[in-house]
Amino acid sequence: MYIPKEVERILFTRQQLDECSARLGTELTRDYSGKDPLFLCVLRGAVQFFSDLVRAVECPLDIDFIRASSYNGTESTGVVKVDMMNVGELAGRDVVIVEDICDSGRSLVEMTKVISAMKPKSLKSVVLLDKPTRRVVEFKPDYTGFVIDDLYVIGNGFDCDGRFRNLPYIGVYKQS
Repeated sequence: MYIPKEVERILFTRQQLDECSARLGTELTRDYSGKDPLFLCVLRGAVQFFSDLVRAVECPLDIDFIRASSYNGTESTGVVKVDMMNVGELAGRDVVIVEDICDSGRSLVEMTKVISAMKPKSLKSVVLLDKPTRRVVEFKPDYTGFVIDDLYVIGNGFDCDGRFRNLPYIGVYKQS
């Protein structure tokens, strides 16, 4: 297994990530069975988690993609940009935002505001990682994979300046 020198240690193995997606998929199947949910993947970091997650949901669903960005390198700029891209009508839909991480909470708060203005029937959030100690705004994800300390992570979609998204695990980034 490839472990670049920038990985201080592996935080979550591929097996742990698969088990997490299966657990969340079971919860979402229970909650959305008989409904017509739209799962929104937040590009780019959530793509790998999103793919694993929607395969674990055992009920019909639709998918689409949005962008939210606030990072420059390893630090948040504090300004969140939300791009709904070409997402169709959300009014009356059960919408599920799938995000890689809830850190400061700003991105999820901003996405929730933008999507809520489109009058969905319901709006929930799923995050792979939650860092509640970093929260600067009030936000609690509806579904959480793992709660972690204040660590900068890479792999499984998480990056540092666009690198390391392809690692099949989540590792702690070795800050120099």
